[in-house]
Amino acid sequence: MRELTQTEAIDLVGRYEAEQAIPEQMRSDVRMLGTLLGQVLRESGSPGLYEDVERLRTATIQAYTDETPEAFARAAAIADSFTIARADEVARAFTAYFHLVNLAEEHQRVRILRERDGRPDREQATDSVAAAFVRLAAEVGDDTALRRLQSMRFHPVFTAHPTEARRRAVSTSIRRLAVLLEQHDAALNGGANQQRADQRRAQRRMLEEIDTLWRTAPLRAEKPAPTDEVRAVMAVFDDTLYTAVPHVYRRVDDALQGPAAGARAPIVRPFVRVGSWVGGDRDGNPFVTASVTRKASAIASEHVLLGLARTAGRIGRTLTLDATTTPPSDALLALWQRLKAADEDAANDIAQRSPDEPHRRIVLLIARKIEATRARDADLAYADPEHLLADLRVVQDSLVQAGASRQAYGHLQQLLWQVETYGFHLTELEVRQHSAVHAKVLAELESAEKAGGEGAGAPRSELAEEVLDVIRTVGFLQERYGPRAAGRYIVSFTRSADDLAAVHKLAAYAVGPDGRPPVLDVIPLFETFADLQAAPRILAEIVEHPEFAARLEATGRRLEVMLGYSDSSKDVGPVAANLALYEAQAEIAAWADENGIELTLFHGRGGALGRGGGPANSAIMAQPPHSVDGRFKLTEQGEVIFARYGDPAIAMRHIDQVAAAILLASSPSNEERNRAAAEKYAGIAATLDAASRERFFSLVKAPGFAPWFARVTPMEEIGLLALGSRPARRGLSVESLEDLRAIPWVFAWTQARINLAGWFGLGTALEAVGDEPLLRQAYQEWPLFRTLIDNVAMSLAKTDDRIARHYLELGDRDDLAALVRDEMRLTRDWVIRITDGTELLGNKPVLQRAVKMRSPYVDALSLLQLRALRALRETPEGATVDPELQRLLLLSVSGVAAGLQNTG
Repeated sequence: MRELTQTEAIDLVGRYEAEQAIPEQMRSDVRMLGTLLGQVLRESGSPGLYEDVERLRTATIQAYTDETPEAFARAAAIADSFTIARADEVARAFTAYFHLVNLAEEHQRVRILRERDGRPDREQATDSVAAAFVRLAAEVGDDTALRRLQSMRFHPVFTAHPTEARRRAVSTSIRRLAVLLEQHDAALNGGANQQRADQRRAQRRMLEEIDTLWRTAPLRAEKPAPTDEVRAVMAVFDDTLYTAVPHVYRRVDDALQGPAAGARAPIVRPFVRVGSWVGGDRDGNPFVTASVTRKASAIASEHVLLGLARTAGRIGRTLTLDATTTPPSDALLALWQRLKAADEDAANDIAQRSPDEPHRRIVLLIARKIEATRARDADLAYADPEHLLADLRVVQDSLVQAGASRQAYGHLQQLLWQVETYGFHLTELEVRQHSAVHAKVLAELESAEKAGGEGAGAPRSELAEEVLDVIRTVGFLQERYGPRAAGRYIVSFTRSADDLAAVHKLAAYAVGPDGRPPVLDVIPLFETFADLQAAPRILAEIVEHPEFAARLEATGRRLEVMLGYSDSSKDVGPVAANLALYEAQAEIAAWADENGIELTLFHGRGGALGRGGGPANSAIMAQPPHSVDGRFKLTEQGEVIFARYGDPAIAMRHIDQVAAAILLASSPSNEERNRAAAEKYAGIAATLDAASRERFFSLVKAPGFAPWFARVTPMEEIGLLALGSRPARRGLSVESLEDLRAIPWVFAWTQARINLAGWFGLGTALEAVGDEPLLRQAYQEWPLFRTLIDNVAMSLAKTDDRIARHYLELGDRDDLAALVRDEMRLTRDWVIRITDGTELLGNKPVLQRAVKMRSPYVDALSLLQLRALRALRETPEGATVDPELQRLLLLSVSGVAAGLQNTG
């Protein structure tokens, strides 16, 4: 097939873009950013680079649109024709393009959200907290709905799992471009001459920034240290969460109270708590030590106390309320005397600058005390967040008594919300360790204790000292930052009650006979299929353990249980894992209800669909009865953190949607819907479970599957990417999948454009049911099934059979390759039929457009990756691997991750 002329190529690209029905503003942004990138490539000093990028771009679009073997072969031939150096440049160009397209798409989402905010009926959005409250009140009454709203809890937990493929330097560059894109939008509102000047200025600066993006090395030279990962998460807090969360509270209160909002006490109570595993998760990560955990908490505390001090100072400077118009309460005057006695020189200075402004003087001194807390000035510092809250409430009450209710419930209220949400610790740091580590250390300690005499003085192993030091560190953090700063201790691979009791036994060794152990909430993590089935029995046993039972009573019989999505999916396949997780939740929730326990289920969801990813709000609404009850906790990691919380408008929308789902999930109508559907379609569930599991096992338990998987995907090479501090594998061998972490399992299939971890086995399972009308009915009536099908549709939409075939051919196992491709075709066919469309995501046009817009460009990077992977696989065993080929492969991995917006 001949190459297109320049005119034909321009026409092809124009027709393809027009077919995607992209909103005009977004189309304009993409076109502008793409044009600027083209200019950067022309000016790059690499002759012919722009033309080569355009040749491959046009060829992959043509191959995507007409789907002929000849068109695909021509695109592959172009990718193969480049020198390694040119292929490197082309891969970087496509990766930069994806960053710009992702930016334009995010900017469009923000633009739409802001347009909605300007409408008078904004609060009536069907998936907002305000709308959810109205719907819930209609079912249970206003009082019950209000009680549920005020006890609601959304608890995202940020993790450092290695799934963010782009460097922080690249992310920072993109953030700067986002600001410039907003300035470019703002320029459109000026006068004609000023508009043109402002647009030119914004475009010139964008050109400079895109040139910086192009020249920035896309790959990290070294793996980040755990403290680097902590600082990356802190950037999200500084840029977004610190102000976004109280703004969510404010919006909900505005919607529920109407014109009275801001003039009287808020209805809303802070319902967000932010957790973190960054610097605390040591399961399989030898670089997370007790010292690192201390540093992680110190960094987080530094950020929040700095924010609180600045906010208090800003509010204090605005409270210029005269004592005549706004007289202080007796409690405020008493507080002034106490604060003045502790900080006399500053108090006198502030009094001189703020005569007859008692509320201003108090808040400015409070700001100094917060700063002293940050600086660890023991004479002036607050002992804990509760003392700060008490002082702020004295100010608020005084303002209310003086008739200044708008000042009381305005910015001062937002500061109160921030303190209530974040305390002095910012993130509630959680420790996670493998049960096998606890068992090994406990056996060592008990053996030494039994030996007595000379054995008692024997030195402990390095592992034992580290485990005990972690527990001591938890105690230190609770004393330093308050009891909420740390205390949750997660035991991964919990397989018996003894695995949980071991933590309490270790705590006794950590502090000695005369010490007081830290307050520990020991949380089981059930991960494998067998562990999920055993969960109710294990929980029934552990609540009888003395230390566990004592803690249960101290918390008002509150219990947290974590469910792992990753290993269960790798264990039995995505379909059986989803059904097993639902069943485990239903049984655990029923057990908790029978035993008067307030249960919080902690969902270990990853970003990719093979790890429990997908829209959180629809997943919440599909949970079993009593498994939510107003509380939802989940892990957020890698690219998901920045996608959901990187922009303030998007973060507020995400929190609002999830909170609305939490509120509605326990409504009588939703619980009855889930209960009735589970009973009605129990037979289908059993068939899906058995058939999907059998099909999954036929693949993963086939002789030689693990080395074949490592050969047909870039699984081994992914381990070379400096994504995170955590190792990609638990062991060194790829002869078994048991030691392979779920992240590279998912990531590798995604890179091969197969996404097997998200769908394999579903087609065979649906074929086993066979009743298409019944399955369509189940899709309409059964929330769990609908969520599963929608997630699989999204996963399959990002696959490509032609590219997948070339990856599978690398393995020289026609039987396994045919099994994968046949299942992919069967699953795609059934999903399209069930969703009553003509193509994947036909019932979700916005999502479909986003996938289609990227697909041919991802194809270009996949072809470059295939070229590199093929050459690397042909390298004789023992021979030196070409570093340029390896670099090209890693560049393409980063680019495909950006294009698909998915890693692990």
